[in-house]
Amino acid sequence: MSGVQDPRAARTRSRLRTALLEACAEQPLSEVSVAEVAQRAGVGRATFYLHYTGLEELAVDACADVVREAVEALHAWRGIPDPAAPPPPLETFFEGLEQHRTVYTALLTPGGGGPLGLVLHRDLRERSRTERELAGAPDAELVAAAVAGTFTGVLADWLHGLVPGTATEVAGRVWRLLIALHSVRLG
Repeated sequence: MSGVQDPRAARTRSRLRTALLEACAEQPLSEVSVAEVAQRAGVGRATFYLHYTGLEELAVDACADVVREAVEALHAWRGIPDPAAPPPPLETFFEGLEQHRTVYTALLTPGGGGPLGLVLHRDLRERSRTERELAGAPDAELVAAAVAGTFTGVLADWLHGLVPGTATEVAGRVWRLLIALHSVRLG
């Protein structure tokens, strides 16, 4: 693929993402149909299937921003991290999840699985590994996997109501967990 994107296709995908999120604001993802999303987006079912294989693929695409935001929020600090003060983007990230919580919980199962959990874990693990390698920190692969698994699991469990606390409280607690993971000496 050349990387050049057809603006019409990008607009159609954007309309489909918006239509899905609007539908999910009214009902669970499991009750949303391709026909409903296509109608809301002003496209035909055939057009929907030109862009996505199904609703789950569209939903993961529609939620891709949450993955990027999570990865950026966790890496929005420089210098020595303060365990008492998570980066403001991390708190903002957790606070912003409420708007599409039902979609996220449909795609991110408890423990951090599900299609969105897999994407979040993969992207966060890669970013953490890269950052550790650039800093010359030891055990880049192992710590990156632990960071990705911890964050994804806590996030999923919090969204499903299995971890108590407000967005701000959970952001602070997960921040301290991640700092502890980064500071462990394994060898």
